[in-house]
Amino acid sequence: MSNKLLLCTDMDRTVIPNGLHPEHPDARAQFRRLCNLPEIVLAYVTGRHLQLVEEAIKKYNLPEPDFIITDVGTKIYQKTCDNWISISQWQKQIAKDWQGKTHYQLQQALSRLPELKLQENSKQNDYKLSYYLPLSADHGKIEHQASLILAELGVNASLILSIDEPEQVGLLDVLPKNATKLHAIIFLQEYLDLGLEETIFCGDSGNDLPVLGSQIRSVLVANADRVIKKRSLELAEKNGSKGSLYVAEENDFPLGGNYCAGVLQGIAFYEPQIIKRLKIS
Repeated sequence: MSNKLLLCTDMDRTVIPNGLHPEHPDARAQFRRLCNLPEIVLAYVTGRHLQLVEEAIKKYNLPEPDFIITDVGTKIYQKTCDNWISISQWQKQIAKDWQGKTHYQLQQALSRLPELKLQENSKQNDYKLSYYLPLSADHGKIEHQASLILAELGVNASLILSIDEPEQVGLLDVLPKNATKLHAIIFLQEYLDLGLEETIFCGDSGNDLPVLGSQIRSVLVANADRVIKKRSLELAEKNGSKGSLYVAEENDFPLGGNYCAGVLQGIAFYEPQIIKRLKIS
């Protein structure tokens, strides 16, 4: 066992306070202190692409990570000197699931579903096909129809539904079956030769559910939507991993439980000796 802790965290509405809930004024500063500890290996795990991640780090004064898992798990970057290098082994691994089919072929097949509106080019990549859909649409039905279409095409896909709260629009990401945030974190664990007891994930949204319901020690920040809280607990129960899910509460920690404060609260639950060194009060 190493003395490292791989801290994987979503960005928007997890460490970025761009949701509807208030942020404690000291939370981000304490999060930066946490990430400056020598044993912390920080990885952002986000639906954003690399440029938007870099912009968010500057705008919100977030700590620089060691790794970035972008585009809902379809890209993994490692910091080397001043550059971000894409880990090619990951791209080769996830390519197998699309069975040689192109992004355009998947897009053409899914054009049969009129509720789906293709997202901007900047939000697409070779192994991520992303759509908007109205909040009023029957998301479960659309997900089922899309799954059938992709199966007919011979593609092994994961369909990830989530909601952009500030924009009040539904999101659907079509990914290779083994390219979710969960699969990317497991790959990164193996890449760094770290185990479950050396990894913590923090999140808040629909595309975090595969991790929140897994055996990976996870933290659901207090500002997460109540539906996500319910689904996370149900998934953890179904997978026999309730002991690996911590739900932050607004009143259980000096800084509260929203955003970065929720991350710190979760670290205090799993690794209390680390938080004690920060002397948060």
